[in-house]
Amino acid sequence: MFTLSQTSRAWFIDRARQAREERLVQKERERAAVVIQAHVRSFLCRSRLQRDIRREIDDFFKADDPGSTKRSALCVFKIARKLLFVFRIKEDNERFEKLCRSILSSMDAENEPKVWYVSLACSKDLTLLWIKQIKSILWYCCDFLKQLKPEILQDSRLITLYLTMLVTFTDTSTWKILRGKGESLRPAMNHICANIMGHLNQHGFYSVLQVLLTRGLARPRPCLSKGTLTAAFSLALRPVIAAQFSDNLIRPFLIHIMSVPALVTHLSTVTPERLTVLESHDMLRKFIMFLRDEDRCRDVCESLEGCHTLCLMSNLLHLGSLSPKVLEEETDGFVSLLTQMLCYCQKYVSQKKSNLTHWHPVLGWFSQSVDYGLNESMHLITKQLQFLWGVPLIRIFFCDILSKKLLESQEPAHAQPASPQNVLPVKSLLKRAFQKSASVRNILRPVGGKRVDSAEVQKVCNICVLYQTSLTTLTQIRLQILTGLTYLDDLLPKLWAFICELGPHGGLKLFLECLNNDTEESKQLLAMLMLFCDCSRHLITILDDIEVYEEQISFKLEELVTISSFLNSFVFKMIWDGIVENAKGETLELFQSVHGWLMVLYERDCRRRFAPEDHWLRKDLKPSVLFQELDRDRKRAQLILQYIPHVIPHKNRVLLFRTMVTKEKEKLGLVETSSASPHVTHITIRRSRMLEDGYEQLRQLSQHAMKGVIRVKFVNDLGVDEAGIDQDGVFKEFLEEIIKRVFDPALNLFKTTSGDERLYPSPTSYIHENYLQLFEFVGKMLGKAVYERYDGDIADLGLTLSYDEDVMGQLVCHELIPGGKTIPVTNENKISYIHLMAHFRMHTQIKNQTAALISGFRSIIKPEWIRMFSAPELQRLISGDNAEIDLEDLKKHTVYYGGFHGSHRVIIWLWDILASDFTPDERAMFLKFVTSCSRPPLLGFAYLKPPFSIRCVEVSDDQDTGDTLGSVLRGFFTIRKREPGGRLPTSSTCFNLLKLPNYSKKSVLREKLRYAISMNTGFELS
Repeated sequence: MFTLSQTSRAWFIDRARQAREERLVQKERERAAVVIQAHVRSFLCRSRLQRDIRREIDDFFKADDPGSTKRSALCVFKIARKLLFVFRIKEDNERFEKLCRSILSSMDAENEPKVWYVSLACSKDLTLLWIKQIKSILWYCCDFLKQLKPEILQDSRLITLYLTMLVTFTDTSTWKILRGKGESLRPAMNHICANIMGHLNQHGFYSVLQVLLTRGLARPRPCLSKGTLTAAFSLALRPVIAAQFSDNLIRPFLIHIMSVPALVTHLSTVTPERLTVLESHDMLRKFIMFLRDEDRCRDVCESLEGCHTLCLMSNLLHLGSLSPKVLEEETDGFVSLLTQMLCYCQKYVSQKKSNLTHWHPVLGWFSQSVDYGLNESMHLITKQLQFLWGVPLIRIFFCDILSKKLLESQEPAHAQPASPQNVLPVKSLLKRAFQKSASVRNILRPVGGKRVDSAEVQKVCNICVLYQTSLTTLTQIRLQILTGLTYLDDLLPKLWAFICELGPHGGLKLFLECLNNDTEESKQLLAMLMLFCDCSRHLITILDDIEVYEEQISFKLEELVTISSFLNSFVFKMIWDGIVENAKGETLELFQSVHGWLMVLYERDCRRRFAPEDHWLRKDLKPSVLFQELDRDRKRAQLILQYIPHVIPHKNRVLLFRTMVTKEKEKLGLVETSSASPHVTHITIRRSRMLEDGYEQLRQLSQHAMKGVIRVKFVNDLGVDEAGIDQDGVFKEFLEEIIKRVFDPALNLFKTTSGDERLYPSPTSYIHENYLQLFEFVGKMLGKAVYERYDGDIADLGLTLSYDEDVMGQLVCHELIPGGKTIPVTNENKISYIHLMAHFRMHTQIKNQTAALISGFRSIIKPEWIRMFSAPELQRLISGDNAEIDLEDLKKHTVYYGGFHGSHRVIIWLWDILASDFTPDERAMFLKFVTSCSRPPLLGFAYLKPPFSIRCVEVSDDQDTGDTLGSVLRGFFTIRKREPGGRLPTSSTCFNLLKLPNYSKKSVLREKLRYAISMNTGFELS
């Protein structure tokens, strides 16, 4: 019983608990229902209120038509309050547009103070509310500006509207309320405008303008009108001017406005008046003063990142080109800020592609994110950057150097205005290069005497650092920079003269000391040397022999001797003193610059001597010492051979080569000794199939066997072994014959150029099976010839210092030197023989032909005409375009006669045959058949004169008297006088005219046309 009572009680308690929980849940539901109902009622009430307000606003603007009386400012103010109360940007965009138009309309009213919206600012009760309202309205204008796309016509109209709102209410100049007696209100109103502008700036006004300007200008074709661009830029400038050019506003102006791609270019093109405003406020100087501070410049660069830092720099450069006087006065600051910006970008310039890099068309591989939206305006940015190496800026920057006279008789240098010719020196470099100078100057040699810590030297060093940094940062336009820096003939010699004056004694010693000093001053001096080397190397590379040796542009030959001696010693010291062994970073770049310039001069001297005998040798380097160091595997000796082998006499290098070959043969066991004989490879070669047998038997030999002894047994045409034992002589004969055969153009492994018949690999050599292995085999044979030639006696070949030529079946002997046919070629004079033979074949033998060709060409075409074109462009100019024929372009510019027209069935067949049935070669033959040229015109068929024409013909050419009314009608209506199946198409190439019979079948047309063009005839074909 006790247990039963306990059970009943537990059940009762549990039941009571459940009932209590159910009551709580019910109460929560009722409370939630009340809350939901309240929210729903509130939402419905608000929706109804918003709907009523929007209806009231719509009624207001509907009644506000152009013919009605203008509403008072108070009415506009009240309706604006209501709109702002319910405003949603997507739902109320049209209402907001009408509000803005209504406000601007009120501001245009004449002599109606109550209508002017701005008049409410004078009301005591409404001033603060009006200011709050106009701030909200103007910021909503900014919100719309961020979303609108200026390339869309409707959006561009709205952009104009909202910019007009911003222009109107951020400046009092257009407020009619301030005219006359209202002038006393101007200070207070100006204060209100400053308050409004401050509010916009705090909320990101400059970011809005940046988005708008970038969207409208960073495009293939800018889509901002003059008014829009003027308004946007004026708005950007207003806060800066109002704040009296405070640093706090110059910073956002630089970051958001001056970094817009090619902004200054667009301003100068569309609205140059804005640039005049910048100049009147001396803004460039203020920008320079702000950015020359290292911390502030770094802050701006980090805010922009690399791509937009480049845009800012290009705009500043363009601005600087328009204000040369400012640059002359602020050169140091301008150079400093440009260098800092380039250094910032350089930190992220990478040498190669990786997962962390992006491609930039000016900077190359870049490890920061790249804004690819800027690519469309990158050509304009590049043009702006070109101002840096344009003539005007170079004259300003290097004025201290250029002002010094090197010439005994020198005309004064006249400043040149900024123009495309000066800014883009690439276009006129060739024209300038051929202008011969008759001036005479003293030869520049190191003299010393100028303190390296002087202000003048520091200024020049800083400028050189700027240009050297631009070369290593703007990697994709490096050649443009070098070309610009070499445009002025006297810059490089005067820079060399400046270098010669540095230090107590000038020249080598100072720069060698700099290598061992890790100071900023030393780095700047070395940067100057690097810039000089890079620019001079570029100049000498692009100058031809006449310009270097006869006109002596920029450098006299004696100066090249002095410079090359300096470079030779400098590179040798860097290697011999162990500096190059562990070089990296700036030291490695320095070595590459100096060594590159040195080797260009050396190669030039090898081709045509300007330096004295033994000029390149290092007399303080004994060959025996170098060879000893090589035996000990000393790194510096190996680097000497790698980079400047010319410092060792040629004879010693030949001996060294022979020694190396001999040592390798001994190491490989290829030399006969008292205890062992080398392995011999025997091959049997049929005379009639020398190349095939040689290839099959030698191609699979190992590298070791190819370097070893190979004995040849020849089999004659009758299949009988030839008498004779191979003791290298037979193998040499085999080697000579096989090399002669593989280079025979008839084999089609190699072809010869027209004229001088130089060999080059044939592009159609793939017709040979295993053609790549054949080329490898040729390489091995050439290598074997060089490898073995030093072991034997070249006198065994029976050569003399002469060349026998077959002229019209008669053997003519050309002596390479006087009496050469009686002088045998030996191991001692074989190098001279090679040079003499090369000179004869590549120069003497074709000298007259080349001179005649050039003379004939220049008698028709003036040299200055062709200097506008690169070599490929000149080739296309002469030969026509090498692209495939554009049939659509040809069809578009074809004229029809004799009743033919574009929809005529024969014409339709013709175009279909050309497009579908003919190969590219046949299309070229067709074009040649009609026009006598197989290549299309350079600029397209629109420029073919006379135009390409097709005429319907009924009779043979000798009976053809032209179109008649009957023939035209018959051609038009496809009525044949008689079946023309037996006639072929003909042409009049003088008139680019195809004479086409009115064939009845497409297959007949295809057959006849293919036959006609393959016969290579025109008029006579019938």
